[in-house]
Amino acid sequence: MSPTTSAGLSGFAHDPAPELRACFAAIAAGPMAGLPLCNPALEVAAIGFRSWQGEWLGALLTPWSLSLVLLPGGGGLFRPLAADERQCWSFPSGEYAFLGNREPELGPYQMCSLYSPVFEFESQADAEAVAHAALDALFVAADGAAEAGAAAEQARLQGESVAAAPVSRRDFLRGGLLLRGRG
Repeated sequence: MSPTTSAGLSGFAHDPAPELRACFAAIAAGPMAGLPLCNPALEVAAIGFRSWQGEWLGALLTPWSLSLVLLPGGGGLFRPLAADERQCWSFPSGEYAFLGNREPELGPYQMCSLYSPVFEFESQADAEAVAHAALDALFVAADGAAEAGAAAEQARLQGESVAAAPVSRRDFLRGGLLLRGRG
């Protein structure tokens, strides 16, 4: 079922997770099936959807990616965008750009990629835990990000694992776990 419309885009009146999952499960079983880009340990899941600023926010896990997703909920802030267009959204942890997209069964949606491809995940549970952590991290103020960065640098200088040092949720969302130790 696509979003309800009346005099323009009004959005989903209820949690769109089942529709999102069904749409991407069909894509996974169809055009994406068997591609080397896919992690066979993962299946499609729509994770942690919640109403936020009148729109729907959650995460979409597929065998090829993990992304934050926004779908219209009628809040008036969501804009349907072309695939090459972005809308910036402000969260307590910072500002993030979401790219526009559209599926016929779903209507317009916006995505912010976290991982693509998703070979770092050994299991569905691991990937879903990261999705939940990313969603939680969006709503934590950026306070403490500098302290976490300093702790990682201190660990590096002392010859310790930088992965053991705390990481801010903002850095987590920006790939801080993957970028550690590359400096």
